[in-house]
Amino acid sequence: MQLGMVGLGKMGGNMAGRLRDKGHEVVGFDFDPELRDVASLSELAQRLEAPRTIWLMVPAGAPTLQTITSLTEVLEPGDLVIEGGNSHYVDDRRRADELREMGIGYVDAGVSGGVWGREEGYGIMVGGDPRDVTRAEPVFSALTPDDGGYVHAGGVGAGHFVKMVHNGIEYGMMQAFAEGYELMAASDIVDDVPGTFDSWREGTVVRSWLLDLLVRALREDPELEAIRGYAQDSGEGRWTVQAAVDHAVPAPVISAALFARFASRQEDSPAMKVVAALRNQFGGHAVTKAADDPARTPRS
Repeated sequence: MQLGMVGLGKMGGNMAGRLRDKGHEVVGFDFDPELRDVASLSELAQRLEAPRTIWLMVPAGAPTLQTITSLTEVLEPGDLVIEGGNSHYVDDRRRADELREMGIGYVDAGVSGGVWGREEGYGIMVGGDPRDVTRAEPVFSALTPDDGGYVHAGGVGAGHFVKMVHNGIEYGMMQAFAEGYELMAASDIVDDVPGTFDSWREGTVVRSWLLDLLVRALREDPELEAIRGYAQDSGEGRWTVQAAVDHAVPAPVISAALFARFASRQEDSPAMKVVAALRNQFGGHAVTKAADDPARTPRS
């Protein structure tokens, strides 16, 4: 199958490579001249045979919107756009309606697999009209592992909705591993924390790819000394919590994991200052002065 790929970074470039490995023809566009096959979206459209199928792998938000707007100037009725970034499912529905008026199809595809996807295969979760999805299934099949990893989750928006939930679950799983690591490292009981995680990779109910990646990280840096305890969030965690509120679904684990990331960005938490002050006021508990905090003392 012939496919246009817009965005050839870590994800898009590896996806294009896997598709080519599987025998598909991929024509790629990127702003980096060293990565792209064509110099513009207009040239991309000219290189593809109608009806065209174009997959977007650009950052969610304004970059995706700008790319789709530019594509509408070069695409024709019958063409299909697959949005493979992490767009909000609400935006998918609006874009699909706008493109439908131009006769252009739209499929939203949640993609998981990171930098390992080219070799291992990706998880692909799509939403869209069955006719559009069926048309692109050869591509979905090539990207996913031979034994699974693909779902047509529902109509437009469903693909990014389930990818959003997937990432929310990921937040909770990572936070649980992180808390377990900190607890064992803080104790005077466990001598081999990295080895403990490694032992859990076989025969336990917590074995997973995330656990494999944690073991890999601990092998490279057993004390995690080269990493600052700061974790960014990419948006899907917030959207998952908001969707839980919208649907009145309790999601305490995912919510706590999201707020833990916020806490990681505070060198000196204002909320914990209030807690410390209150404990001092009602119970006379000692407080640590900012000047006495070892973490805030400049190193010589």
